[in-house]
Amino acid sequence: MSRQPLYPRINIRIPQELILKQNRLAAIIGTKVLSGASKAGFALAGLSIAIGAAPQAMAANADSYPERTISWIVPFPPGGAMDAIARVLSDSMSQDLGQSIVVENKPGAGGNIGATQVARAKPDGYTIMIAANGMAVNPFLYSNLKYDPIKDFEPISLLAAVPNILVTQASRTDVNSLEDVIRQAKEKPGDFTYASAGVGTSIHLAGALFTYTGKLDMLHIPYKGSGPAVSDLMGGQVDYMFDSITSAKPYIETGKLKALAITTKTRSSVLPDLPTVAESGMEGYELTPWFATFAPAGTPPEIIAKLNQSMLKAMETDRVKQIFATIGAEKIGSTPEELRSYMADETAKWKKVIAETGISID
Repeated sequence: MSRQPLYPRINIRIPQELILKQNRLAAIIGTKVLSGASKAGFALAGLSIAIGAAPQAMAANADSYPERTISWIVPFPPGGAMDAIARVLSDSMSQDLGQSIVVENKPGAGGNIGATQVARAKPDGYTIMIAANGMAVNPFLYSNLKYDPIKDFEPISLLAAVPNILVTQASRTDVNSLEDVIRQAKEKPGDFTYASAGVGTSIHLAGALFTYTGKLDMLHIPYKGSGPAVSDLMGGQVDYMFDSITSAKPYIETGKLKALAITTKTRSSVLPDLPTVAESGMEGYELTPWFATFAPAGTPPEIIAKLNQSMLKAMETDRVKQIFATIGAEKIGSTPEELRSYMADETAKWKKVIAETGISID
């Protein structure tokens, strides 16, 4: 009775040219490559070495990262808070990482053109992007979105919040608080308007969430940008606007606009005497226009960690603090996992609000 082999036989056909190469290598190290199972063992050993070396190579790449210029995509035009945040952080991070970081503006389609480019980029750490609330909102506004904000990106860090402020004409004497706005809107449903910088912007979403939470009937008037909307607000063509603190603060300080409340959960250090919407009578209201950074899905975690650490370090520099204060940005900072969790919460929140308010771009 023949003895059964302890392990099943493995039959692997090895090309003749590979056998010759193996034999030449064997001659150099003083041994001999055999046929059959020995050849298979040699091939499997080589495969194991190659597989084992892959994580080491990835770690080595992460250790030496970055070795060339990093492209930082801003999916909106120059001049706004998002652009300012990316540029001041990139300057500080370039010094920290020892490589240039080039900021590239890729505006269009509510940030979707730039985001699509980053989602399709090679996940090697040399393409990153800054994004805002639109990452959590756009999937429910655009029916033909070409990326998935959760699956197609690796989160790096939350950066900052730039609050929106409910403002009205400074000359109005009938409105001096948020309570006045709510009372009048309930007394005369449909009579009052609020402006925005366009459908789907954080300024629009702040107003939509306000009417949704308070069960108010107010007409939304979208403009092509914040500037024309503010101009008509000061001229009395519209009644209210949830403008960004960056845009509204100069008009508030010069007495051209009256600030009534701020949209974030807590008060702003830039305007500490201005109450939040929630503490002014609309419990549960909170909208934080946030900015965060992302890389293409599949970017190695070691590279994500290096970028995260560099960003957090940059936010502690005097120059970054100065620019943040100028534009009214409140520093946040986070781990990648904290940003991932925050994105999931924001996505769930806006999915419900947009479905029930019927907001749509298409």
